[in-house]
Amino acid sequence: MSLRLFAALPLPADIAEQLTGLQLGVPGADWRQTDTLHLTLCFFGEMGDESAEELDHELSRIRCKPFDLAIRGAGHFGREEPRALWMGIEAHPSLLLLSKACERAARRIGLKIEKRNYIPHVTLAYLNDTPLGRVHAFERQHALFRSPDWRADRFYLYSSWKGGRGDNPYRVEAEYPLG
Repeated sequence: MSLRLFAALPLPADIAEQLTGLQLGVPGADWRQTDTLHLTLCFFGEMGDESAEELDHELSRIRCKPFDLAIRGAGHFGREEPRALWMGIEAHPSLLLLSKACERAARRIGLKIEKRNYIPHVTLAYLNDTPLGRVHAFERQHALFRSPDWRADRFYLYSSWKGGRGDNPYRVEAEYPLG
Protein backbone atom coordinates (compact mmCIF):
# COMPACT_ATOMS: atom_id res chain seq x y z
CA MET A 1 0.00 0.00 0.00
CA SER A 2 1.20 3.52 -0.77
CA LEU A 3 0.85 6.46 1.63
CA ARG A 4 1.19 10.20 1.00
CA LEU A 5 2.90 11.51 4.15
CA PHE A 6 3.80 14.78 5.83
CA ALA A 7 4.94 15.94 9.28
CA ALA A 8 2.93 18.71 10.91
CA LEU A 9 1.95 20.47 14.10
CA PRO A 10 -1.77 20.46 14.91
CA LEU A 11 -3.50 23.68 15.88
CA PRO A 12 -5.31 23.97 19.20
CA ALA A 13 -9.07 23.76 18.62
CA ASP A 14 -9.75 27.32 19.83
CA ILE A 15 -7.18 28.80 17.45
CA ALA A 16 -8.43 26.68 14.53
CA GLU A 17 -11.96 27.95 15.24
CA GLN A 18 -10.67 31.53 15.38
CA LEU A 19 -9.10 31.05 11.93
CA THR A 20 -12.23 29.57 10.38
CA GLY A 21 -14.03 32.68 11.62
CA LEU A 22 -11.88 34.70 9.20
CA GLN A 23 -12.97 32.65 6.20
CA LEU A 24 -15.14 35.01 4.20
CA GLY A 25 -15.06 37.65 1.52
CA VAL A 26 -12.82 35.84 -0.98
CA PRO A 27 -14.62 34.55 -4.09
CA GLY A 28 -13.32 31.25 -5.48
CA ALA A 29 -11.96 30.19 -2.07
CA ASP A 30 -12.26 26.52 -1.11
CA TRP A 31 -12.02 27.09 2.65
CA ARG A 32 -10.39 24.41 4.82
CA GLN A 33 -12.43 22.87 7.61
CA THR A 34 -11.47 23.52 11.25
CA ASP A 35 -10.30 19.94 11.86
CA THR A 36 -7.96 20.00 8.85
CA LEU A 37 -5.96 23.12 9.79
CA HIS A 38 -2.32 22.36 10.61
CA LEU A 39 1.21 23.72 10.29
CA THR A 40 3.23 21.56 7.89
CA LEU A 41 6.83 20.91 8.90
CA CYS A 42 7.86 18.79 5.91
CA PHE A 43 6.03 17.13 3.02
CA PHE A 44 7.48 13.69 2.24
CA GLY A 45 5.28 12.56 -0.63
CA GLU A 46 4.07 9.12 -1.57
CA MET A 47 5.82 6.00 -0.28
CA GLY A 48 5.31 2.34 0.52
CA ASP A 49 4.86 0.80 3.95
CA GLU A 50 8.52 -0.13 4.39
CA SER A 51 9.74 3.42 3.69
CA ALA A 52 6.99 4.78 5.94
CA GLU A 53 8.23 2.57 8.79
CA GLU A 54 11.81 3.76 8.23
CA LEU A 55 10.62 7.37 8.21
CA ASP A 56 8.65 6.81 11.42
CA HIS A 57 11.80 5.44 13.08
CA GLU A 58 13.89 8.45 11.96
CA LEU A 59 11.26 10.97 13.04
CA SER A 60 11.03 9.33 16.46
CA ARG A 61 14.73 10.10 16.98
CA ILE A 62 14.23 13.88 16.62
CA ARG A 63 14.92 15.80 19.81
CA CYS A 64 13.56 19.31 20.25
CA LYS A 65 12.32 21.16 23.31
CA PRO A 66 8.69 22.35 23.31
CA PHE A 67 8.26 25.95 22.13
CA ASP A 68 5.60 28.62 21.79
CA LEU A 69 4.02 29.71 18.51
CA ALA A 70 1.55 32.32 17.35
CA ILE A 71 -0.23 33.00 14.08
CA ARG A 72 0.45 36.42 12.64
CA GLY A 73 -0.74 38.08 9.44
CA ALA A 74 -1.96 36.70 6.12
CA GLY A 75 -0.46 35.93 2.74
CA HIS A 76 -0.87 33.89 -0.41
CA PHE A 77 1.02 31.64 -2.79
CA GLY A 78 0.85 32.18 -6.52
CA ARG A 79 2.01 35.79 -7.07
CA GLU A 80 -0.22 37.10 -9.87
CA GLU A 81 -2.47 34.01 -10.04
CA PRO A 82 -3.18 33.19 -6.41
CA ARG A 83 -3.64 29.50 -5.66
CA ALA A 84 -3.63 29.39 -1.83
CA LEU A 85 -4.45 31.79 0.98
CA TRP A 86 -2.67 31.38 4.31
CA MET A 87 -2.08 32.77 7.76
CA GLY A 88 1.56 33.20 8.76
CA ILE A 89 3.40 31.85 11.78
CA GLU A 90 5.87 33.81 13.86
CA ALA A 91 9.03 31.90 12.99
CA HIS A 92 10.38 30.63 16.30
CA PRO A 93 13.96 29.32 15.88
CA SER A 94 12.89 25.91 17.26
CA LEU A 95 10.18 25.65 14.59
CA LEU A 96 12.77 26.13 11.86
CA LEU A 97 15.10 23.59 13.51
CA LEU A 98 12.26 21.06 13.80
CA SER A 99 11.38 21.49 10.13
CA LYS A 100 15.04 20.97 9.14
CA ALA A 101 15.27 17.90 11.41
CA CYS A 102 12.26 16.37 9.61
CA GLU A 103 13.95 17.03 6.25
CA ARG A 104 17.17 15.39 7.45
CA ALA A 105 15.22 12.36 8.71
CA ALA A 106 13.69 11.96 5.25
CA ARG A 107 17.03 12.30 3.50
CA ARG A 108 18.60 9.67 5.79
CA ILE A 109 16.19 7.09 4.37
CA GLY A 110 16.80 8.25 0.81
CA LEU A 111 13.75 10.44 0.19
CA LYS A 112 14.18 13.35 -2.19
CA ILE A 113 12.75 16.44 -0.51
CA GLU A 114 11.90 19.49 -2.60
CA LYS A 115 14.32 22.32 -1.92
CA ARG A 116 12.20 25.34 -1.07
CA ASN A 117 12.44 28.11 1.43
CA TYR A 118 10.35 27.05 4.41
CA ILE A 119 7.50 29.51 4.93
CA PRO A 120 5.67 28.54 8.13
CA HIS A 121 1.94 28.95 7.48
CA VAL A 122 -1.52 27.50 7.93
CA THR A 123 -3.41 27.13 4.64
CA LEU A 124 -6.88 28.65 4.99
CA ALA A 125 -8.11 28.09 1.43
CA TYR A 126 -7.18 26.87 -2.00
CA LEU A 127 -8.17 29.41 -4.63
CA ASN A 128 -9.80 29.06 -8.02
CA ASP A 129 -9.95 32.11 -10.33
CA THR A 130 -9.84 34.45 -7.35
CA PRO A 131 -9.17 38.09 -8.28
CA LEU A 132 -5.79 39.23 -6.97
CA GLY A 133 -7.39 42.41 -5.59
CA ARG A 134 -9.67 40.36 -3.32
CA VAL A 135 -6.67 38.38 -2.05
CA HIS A 136 -4.79 41.60 -1.31
CA ALA A 137 -7.87 42.99 0.47
CA PHE A 138 -8.02 39.88 2.69
CA GLU A 139 -4.31 40.22 3.45
CA ARG A 140 -4.68 43.91 4.38
CA GLN A 141 -7.73 43.17 6.54
CA HIS A 142 -5.80 40.52 8.53
CA ALA A 143 -2.30 42.01 8.42
CA LEU A 144 -2.35 42.78 12.14
CA PHE A 145 -4.04 39.51 13.16
CA ARG A 146 -2.24 37.71 15.97
CA SER A 147 -3.47 34.60 17.72
CA PRO A 148 -2.76 33.80 21.34
CA ASP A 149 0.47 31.87 21.84
CA TRP A 150 0.25 28.12 22.06
CA ARG A 151 2.78 25.51 23.10
CA ALA A 152 4.03 23.05 20.49
CA ASP A 153 4.81 19.98 22.58
CA ARG A 154 4.46 17.28 19.91
CA PHE A 155 4.31 16.80 16.18
CA TYR A 156 2.63 14.17 14.03
CA LEU A 157 3.15 12.11 10.92
CA TYR A 158 -0.02 12.43 8.84
CA SER A 159 -1.24 10.57 5.78
CA SER A 160 -3.42 12.37 3.28
CA TRP A 161 -5.84 11.33 0.58
CA LYS A 162 -8.54 12.97 -1.45
CA GLY A 163 -11.83 12.24 0.27
CA GLY A 164 -15.40 13.13 -0.46
CA ARG A 165 -16.85 16.48 0.51
CA GLY A 166 -16.85 16.89 4.27
CA ASP A 167 -14.36 14.05 4.88
CA ASN A 168 -11.17 14.88 6.76
CA PRO A 169 -8.46 14.04 4.22
CA TYR A 170 -5.80 13.60 6.94
CA ARG A 171 -5.15 10.76 9.34
CA VAL A 172 -2.59 10.69 12.17
CA GLU A 173 -0.14 7.84 11.58
CA ALA A 174 2.29 8.56 14.45
CA GLU A 175 2.84 11.03 17.30
CA TYR A 176 6.23 12.39 18.44
CA PRO A 177 6.38 14.21 21.78
CA LEU A 178 8.89 17.06 22.03
CA GLY A 179 11.15 17.39 25.01
